[in-house]
Amino acid sequence: MMSTMAVGRAGRRDVRLVLAMLAVTAAAWALTADRMAAMDAGPTAELGGIGWFALTWLLMMAAMMLPALTPMVVAYSRRAGSPVARATFAAGYLAAWLAAGFVAYAAIQTVRAGGLGFLSWHGAGRFVGAGVLAGAGLYRLTSQKRSFLRRCCERATFVDQRFRPGAPGALRMGIEHGGDCVGSSWALMAALFALGVMSLPWMAFVALLIATERLLPRTTRAAVAVVFVVLATGVALVPDRVPGLTVPETTSSWQMHMR
Repeated sequence: MMSTMAVGRAGRRDVRLVLAMLAVTAAAWALTADRMAAMDAGPTAELGGIGWFALTWLLMMAAMMLPALTPMVVAYSRRAGSPVARATFAAGYLAAWLAAGFVAYAAIQTVRAGGLGFLSWHGAGRFVGAGVLAGAGLYRLTSQKRSFLRRCCERATFVDQRFRPGAPGALRMGIEHGGDCVGSSWALMAALFALGVMSLPWMAFVALLIATERLLPRTTRAAVAVVFVVLATGVALVPDRVPGLTVPETTSSWQMHMR
């Protein structure tokens, strides 16, 4: 009887945690949409100052990644239990993605500051973007991707083998888990930059792939890779016919800045 009651309490705690994660996700999507309301949704969108980008990227990662993170947080909470530990674990996970965002920001801003006009969208830019998309599809077929994805999905094994008590331990665990998931999904995030990092529809597309790739059988990965290669071909050759793609004007804002 006591065992049944304990299981029931644990189940209700899990449900409350899932609902809380969904509520935070919904709030992150709403705040992200508000910040992006006046932004260019195309591939050459300005990224803003480092502070503005950091907050926007953090909200984006919360919106996109928390649904995929929820099963791991539930598994972790069964071991840790403390609300503070759960929040710290999630913060560590998002910190790993924030670090990845800073790397992308530095790379893109460095290229733009270099005055490389031939990389404009109507020069070689769209072909570079197409290459990023094709690479994102092909990366899904690599052993490195499979290794990172496996570690990103192994909830019970991760919690059992890497559990550390206290807030510092929770933060470290979150960062480690986030690192595995960044390794699994970095190519998809690169594809988001190629399609329009400030575009809510492309955000939703990539978030859906990240959330569902852990459920899809391995045989479907080749099909998704083909979709990315087709998308890359469209961006390179007929970008105006790619659904949802905002084709930059002949002179984008960052091209004007380079002048």
